Amino acid sequence: MGRSRFVLAALAIGLLAGCGGGEQTDSGEQPGGSATGAPWHDEVASATASGKVGAGAPCPLPVTFELADGWRAKEIKTADPGDEVAAAVAEALTRRGGSTVRCEVDGRAVVSGFLRVWTADDADLPVRQALEAFVAADGKVTDPQYRQTQVGGLEVVEASWLSHRELLDEDIREWALAVRTGAATVLLEASSTSFGDPLDVLPAYRLARDTLTAAP
Repeated sequence: MGRSRFVLAALAIGLLAGCGGGEQTDSGEQPGGSATGAPWHDEVASATASGKVGAGAPCPLPVTFELADGWRAKEIKTADPGDEVAAAVAEALTRRGGSTVRCEVDGRAVVSGFLRVWTADDADLPVRQALEAFVAADGKVTDPQYRQTQVGGLEVVEASWLSHRELLDEDIREWALAVRTGAATVLLEASSTSFGDPLDVLPAYRLARDTLTAAP
């Protein structure tokens, strides 16, 4: 029971970094990414790869992608149902906008941020709708923007938005994508901590996006 609460408390440090609807903007289809500056910052280069996520341990996922150097992946496991407090906290921290978090990639050894992999609870929900619901569930969201890109043979929908951080009383740029693989809709979120530069997480996110493939 104690370990479940410890893990959930650690997850809360990142997941409670901010709370966000706003009028949506659709940037259309931009294959390969070609928009410099906010919100997409396609001029930011991918990080150097040092491993792979999703191919078995520690995070078995419907997708695989390259792991940036210095980042570490860990599976998010379900809390002990016998621990009502832990189960309630888990419900709040591991589910968002109709999706459930499956894996966290911690970059705090090199930058102040995380990548998190989620799967949509409704397998029949269209990819764009799953991503819109995820973004809207952030709470205090402004300037949500969307675009469609292609990664290999996968159709990817990306989102970028400003999330208001109560701790610092400022808006922080965040990014996420959604993709359909087989019977699952997978979402990948990039988020900095309240004290990190949002752009610092982009190289790892870009690497993950550009190497995204369906798991065998």
